[in-house]
Amino acid sequence: MTHRNAHLWHASEDLVARYAEGVLPEPDAWSLEKHVEGCAGCASRLSAAVRGTAAGAVLAQVRAAVLESAPAPVAAVGPGSGAAGWPAPSRLARLLWAAGPAVRGAWLPAVLGVAVAALALSYGAGFPGTRALLLAVAPVVPVAGVALSYGPHADPLHEVTAATPGGGLRLALTRTVAVLAVSLPLLTLTGLLLPASGAPAAAAWLLPGLALALGSLALASFVGCRVAAGVTGGGWLCAVLSPVAVAPGGAATARLAEQLSRCLDGTAAQGVWAAAAVLSAALLTARRPAYDRPLRP
Repeated sequence: MTHRNAHLWHASEDLVARYAEGVLPEPDAWSLEKHVEGCAGCASRLSAAVRGTAAGAVLAQVRAAVLESAPAPVAAVGPGSGAAGWPAPSRLARLLWAAGPAVRGAWLPAVLGVAVAALALSYGAGFPGTRALLLAVAPVVPVAGVALSYGPHADPLHEVTAATPGGGLRLALTRTVAVLAVSLPLLTLTGLLLPASGAPAAAAWLLPGLALALGSLALASFVGCRVAAGVTGGGWLCAVLSPVAVAPGGAATARLAEQLSRCLDGTAAQGVWAAAAVLSAALLTARRPAYDRPLRP
């Protein structure tokens, strides 16, 4: 058993031994790995136990090869330095890495481009159905952001980070929150600045956007992030745009506004999206172990 009090716990010898032998259940192993990130005593004991196993010699060889090929660490070790003299990454650098491409890649400029294009189309070109068009596209934007933010294509070290206590579903959710924090307020504010022209309210897409993002994460545990984003985002676009494709040229904008009203307006429609979000979250929770190994591209 572990020894705990209100503020601190340390791994028992039995827990350490079972981890070193590879027989500790995964939830206990994750908890122990997370604990040793901040407990030098338990980390030292765990390292010594692993070195004493058959895998210890192999790990020692790998470590020696990595250190031999790595560049020399900085000479000085101070409060701002990491292990073995390497400079410790700043808090801002860690936050930017955790947030993913939602704040440090081309995705943020792309979202800004969507907002600027909508305003230009409405006030520059005088297109009356701009809000309806924005509401049709907006729920797909977080889905695309989630697909671009997590997976082998987003992280060169995805296979490593997926197996760490701070990786897997925790990292995927962190990046999803970053995507939603950028896209939801920006696109909603843009919608408020556009003439209604019969379209639903500017915030009517928020629940659908959340439900589609959670649905993409849940589906990604089966088929990978990109395929999941294609299924959920493509399904939404087909649902709202298919009636427009068969409408007469002059009635396309009105038909799009009507279809969006069916999908977004009213308590019943929003209740369906809320239920979809809850069900997606429940499925994602059940599929959490799938995120402990690398997902498909």
